Amino acid sequence: MANALIALGGNVGDVRATFQRAIPEICRRAQATLTARSSDYITPPWGEEQQPAFVNACIAIETATAPHALLAILHDVERMSGRDRAQETRWGPRTLDLDLIAYDDLILDTPELTLPHPRLFERGFVLVPLAEIVPERRISGRRVDEALRAVSRDGIRPLPSVQ
Repeated sequence: MANALIALGGNVGDVRATFQRAIPEICRRAQATLTARSSDYITPPWGEEQQPAFVNACIAIETATAPHALLAILHDVERMSGRDRAQETRWGPRTLDLDLIAYDDLILDTPELTLPHPRLFERGFVLVPLAEIVPERRISGRRVDEALRAVSRDGIRPLPSVQ
């Protein structure tokens, strides 16, 4: 079994409800066990800044599904949640964005998938929830909690638990 880290984000519709549906669907399709789930965080938009704030979170799963197959599952779950990658603006509004952040210690660079995620260490909106669930995890030789110290946390705040 591999340990995979997945970042979730969105800013269209009821994003937290979308997360509530998407996480079990990812686990079902990937025959995975959810081992950790961060809090949800409200975060400022990144890239294209003229859009509503995002909600972001991270999960850790144990799965035997290979990385490319897992990525395909993530894209299917995005589509199921109303995302159409072909019709959207890069870094623009979306119902659900699922990024495979890391898969064990695998280093991979293919046209479809780069692991670890190439912009992980630039993104407070990923590192904050990731540090909540796996602070001591090393990715590319860097501890998540240490990497978080090098990025801005401005505008990132936890949301109250969903009951």
